[in-house]
Amino acid sequence: MSIKRVLLSLVFLVLVAGFLIPEQLLIPVESATSKDWNEQSFWYEPWGVSGVHKGIDIFADKGKALISSSPAIILFTGELTRGGKVILSIGPKWRLHYYAHLEYSAVKRWQRVKGGEQIGLVGDSGNAKGKPPHVHYSIVTLLPYIWRIDSSTQGWKKMFYLDPSELLMR
Repeated sequence: MSIKRVLLSLVFLVLVAGFLIPEQLLIPVESATSKDWNEQSFWYEPWGVSGVHKGIDIFADKGKALISSSPAIILFTGELTRGGKVILSIGPKWRLHYYAHLEYSAVKRWQRVKGGEQIGLVGDSGNAKGKPPHVHYSIVTLLPYIWRIDSSTQGWKKMFYLDPSELLMR
């Protein structure tokens, strides 16, 4: 067997393994419940510069613990203009978890975290300044769900953005 075939087989096995890891999501704000966000805010429009709201806003007191919604590897932690202090991680099923408007990030790039582990603090950074403290939480799949495309504003992006409210309530 050639080295190329071995490497391709290994990559394939890693990809398949990522989809087989069970995903049991936790609400990413300590002691929050489904009453702390509006279920209908996912894909709500009009929503500022982005046009549609591609996640949910989980409201909590500033400084409340932000926890990882699943076991994950931190891909990015830093500051963005609109998101403020943010964390991006990759978890089971090759899904990206994006947390924005934080007061503080307690993790570093490439760090492995467990589901439920504290990764930061709720805040009001970025374009949430002056608004009630909250965490914007989005889930993006790297495997497109093409059957989710529709004719709504930016409807083609629905193949990547998953409704966190739906997944958290399973």
